[in-house]
Amino acid sequence: MFRKLEDFDKAYAGLCTGTAKIMALLTDDNLEQSVAEEFRTLSHVAWHIITTVPEMMNRVGLGLSCINFESMPPPAGADYLKAYQAVATELQAAIKANWTDETLLLEDDLYGQKWARGLTLRILIEHEVHHRGQMTVLLRQAGLQVPGLMGPSKEEWDQFGMPAPPY
Repeated sequence: MFRKLEDFDKAYAGLCTGTAKIMALLTDDNLEQSVAEEFRTLSHVAWHIITTVPEMMNRVGLGLSCINFESMPPPAGADYLKAYQAVATELQAAIKANWTDETLLLEDDLYGQKWARGLTLRILIEHEVHHRGQMTVLLRQAGLQVPGLMGPSKEEWDQFGMPAPPY
């Protein structure tokens, strides 16, 4: 749970940098990549990350409007990074304009439970990290090199002067 807005700002900024790297890899050609038939595609996972921000944060009164959380995924790969950056920027601005450290202790009804707003922000981040992991697998299946997000990817170990682990 976040207890200081500054702590969320730092964590979210780092998250956004990594997620933007993943979103930048989306192209018109790989949007339909899925792990198997009838599972979410890259397009759907990416759009789910993006639309969860207004869906969840509007439940706590922030009124985000740059992305309609009920909208369908766009057809062009380049649109995902733009949408992600727009919603992330809008969220950061709305929190700075409307919340204080004390606001993080207020509780809201989310999904049938009472969550402190500081917990809601932590869950928002964890949700995004979870789905970024899914996206990296799908991008690998599409034949792309993925960026390291929580440490180096297989191809990045040499930048640290080390061989990639064998497993």
